[in-house]
Amino acid sequence: MPPLPSVTKAFILACVGVFCFFELFPFLAPWFELWPLTSGVFMPWQLLTYALLHGSFTHLLFNMLGLWMFGGELERVWGARRYTQILVASALTAALVQLLFTWFMGTRAPTVGASGAIFGLLLSFGMLFPNRIIVPLIPPIPMKAKYFVAIFGGLELILGARLFDLGPPNVAHFAHLGGMLGAWLLIRHWRSSRRR
Repeated sequence: MPPLPSVTKAFILACVGVFCFFELFPFLAPWFELWPLTSGVFMPWQLLTYALLHGSFTHLLFNMLGLWMFGGELERVWGARRYTQILVASALTAALVQLLFTWFMGTRAPTVGASGAIFGLLLSFGMLFPNRIIVPLIPPIPMKAKYFVAIFGGLELILGARLFDLGPPNVAHFAHLGGMLGAWLLIRHWRSSRRR
C-alpha cells in the first residue's frame, strides 16, 4: 500500500488535531461551526472551518476513512494543487448548499464535518475511475465505482428530502450533495478548458 500523499495526510492530521482540540475546549467550537445565515452567529470563515470539525469520534472516523480510501489516489493522479482545489470547492459548495437549505427550512442548528468534501472526492473518483471495482463497508458487495457513486448520491437525495424517515435527522444530506456538485462543476470546468 503506497504512503499517503502530503495534502491527504495533512487534512487527516488537521481534522484529528482539531477534533482533539475541541474535545478539550468545546466552548470555542461554535466560532468555527457553520451557522445558518439567520442565526446571527454566522461568520464568513465558517464556510471552510466547519469542514475541520466533527460531531463525534464515529463521524471523524468515517470521514477520515473516506479520505484515506479515495483522496490518496486522487492526489497522486491530480497532484497537490488540483487536489486541494477539489477539496476546497467541494467544502465550499457543500457549505453554500447547506446555508441555502437551512435558510429555506428555517433551521438554526450549525453544521460540522468534512462529509461534503469527502462526497466531492467520491464523485471525483467515480468520474475518473468509473469502472474500478470497489468494495464498500456497507454493503460489502463488489461494484463499479460509478454505481457506488450513483447509489450514494441517490440515497442522499432520498434521505435529504425525507421521503423515508430513516436515519438521524441531524445529518446534512444536502451538504453532501453540495459537495458532489462542487466537484462535478470543477471537473467539468477542467475538462472544458482542456478542449479549448
